[in-house]
Amino acid sequence: MTINDHLDTYAGQLVAEFTNEYVIDAEGAPPLPPAGDHAWRVRTEFDETPFNEVWNLFLDTVDTTQISALVIGYWGAEYDEHTADPVALLTGAASRFPKLRSLFLGDIVLEESEVSWIEHTDIGPIFAAFPGLERLDVRGSEGLVFEPVKSDALKTLRFETGGLPATVVRALAASELPALEHLDLWLGTRMYGGDVTPDELAPVLGGERFPALKHLGLENSEIADWLASALAGAPVVARLESLSLAHGTLGDEGAEALLAGQPLTHLRKLDLHHHFVGDALVERLRAALPGVEIDAGDQGAAGRENRFITVSE
Repeated sequence: MTINDHLDTYAGQLVAEFTNEYVIDAEGAPPLPPAGDHAWRVRTEFDETPFNEVWNLFLDTVDTTQISALVIGYWGAEYDEHTADPVALLTGAASRFPKLRSLFLGDIVLEESEVSWIEHTDIGPIFAAFPGLERLDVRGSEGLVFEPVKSDALKTLRFETGGLPATVVRALAASELPALEHLDLWLGTRMYGGDVTPDELAPVLGGERFPALKHLGLENSEIADWLASALAGAPVVARLESLSLAHGTLGDEGAEALLAGQPLTHLRKLDLHHHFVGDALVERLRAALPGVEIDAGDQGAAGRENRFITVSE
């Protein structure tokens, strides 16, 4: 799987798009909907109008004081004629977004950039500039800097990567996020920087770091069997409502570990889609968890040599 389509909805709202079309031909660009009724995506295109010009026109054209959800799309890259630092632009305009609660940084699809080539900087200033932020999604990890942060408002944090650096997970484990309910980590592969080890994940799995956590996703991982074994005895699982090992390389070993571990009957959903578990073990999971919604779709052929994660390069 690759990421081929931009978001249609985000944070419960339809996405309205503001692109370089408005800079190139404002008169011919589509009419703009009411600012407060949509999530807004701002982006440019390869070797087209510099992102900062699109961004500045967006600030001047749309009533950003009404926006609660913002999506940042393609902002350029080092191989592009122009590039920008979206974090610097965002934080520099923080006072223009008093209602912002949800931010997606990097809604960039395959035709614009491979996920592991999306170039980031330090995202820490976002938390200081937007203390009321309740949701942050980040796609890509090249150059990503994330230091320990403190937020009493953040409820959802998601990293979509082909390889999540251990430095990010260590910083997350040292962060103070008492309201965090939903955490998704696409751990990826070592080939693209995914070097997370058991030591980095231990504070998350211990359950004390994020007392409000209800959903945990350890996804798109080449170590899915190890993750299943760790989750089988992880204290955090007992209070979760949903658990995901989707998009990864889960096989029979991992499924056996889930069956042999702590009860999972309290879960509402167990998401395993894109996996390499045999039919017999899938049926054993369903029989052992009759009240749990189990997504076991996109089943690959059994055998360790056949396994792959869905998003890497």
